[in-house]
Amino acid sequence: MISVSGLGKKSRGELAEILRRSTGTISVQQVVELLGLPADKAAKKLARWASKGWLSRIRQGLYVPVPLESSTADVPLDDPWIIAERLYSPCYISGWSAAEYWGLTEQIFRTIVVLTLQKPRDRRPKIRDVDFLVRTISEKAFFGTTPVWRGRVKMNIADPSRMVVDMLADPALGGGLRPTVDVLRSYFGSEKRNDKLLIEYGDRLDNGAVFKRLGFLSQRLLPDDKELTAACRSRLTKGNAKLDPALSADRLVSAWRLWVPAGWSEVK
Repeated sequence: MISVSGLGKKSRGELAEILRRSTGTISVQQVVELLGLPADKAAKKLARWASKGWLSRIRQGLYVPVPLESSTADVPLDDPWIIAERLYSPCYISGWSAAEYWGLTEQIFRTIVVLTLQKPRDRRPKIRDVDFLVRTISEKAFFGTTPVWRGRVKMNIADPSRMVVDMLADPALGGGLRPTVDVLRSYFGSEKRNDKLLIEYGDRLDNGAVFKRLGFLSQRLLPDDKELTAACRSRLTKGNAKLDPALSADRLVSAWRLWVPAGWSEVK
């Protein structure tokens, strides 16, 4: 545990300026630009402030402020989304995290789902008791997002249709098959539903499994909607996929070229 201790007058003034102009996190580069210091001296200054308990280190070169009322620098993250933006930009929030934001799930997930152009080694980092699930995507696949503000930080989140397509491409982003289907059901019953965008995003992502899963599930969740089912069927690719790659599947639904787990032939 790091206790908060005092700073000299000059150091207090510098820190106050940094905090005033920061947006949730503080990096070495920010100190370089704001105080006109070389990078090595800026890094040492941040480390010194952290050692005195005024900042809390997230990773090398990145810190968050410690609230004045805190007696220790071991503080939880105020907004993990901002940390995700700082660590993985360019990125966007998707999966169950986006489903919570758009009000399409009642489940509470502690893990933050991040899709990024970066290629981090650790795809499941844990930072201050917050878990992150990170997936790398190509620049071509970076679309279908909308900007949102988290405090003074502007960042990207998958719009509802892109969120659904991401979860169909990788059900793990939705917490598995059952939660993904529940989100899809909520999406279909909401004003956020946009079949045209679903098809457009599926085409742009160029992932045949998306249309196999979407067609299979929409046929069961929306038995009277022939248009969406037909759009998916016309885009079927060769080969068989699994409804959920994480689950064993014992039956091939040949109409959709899809292996489904036991009990999923008819979605309730």
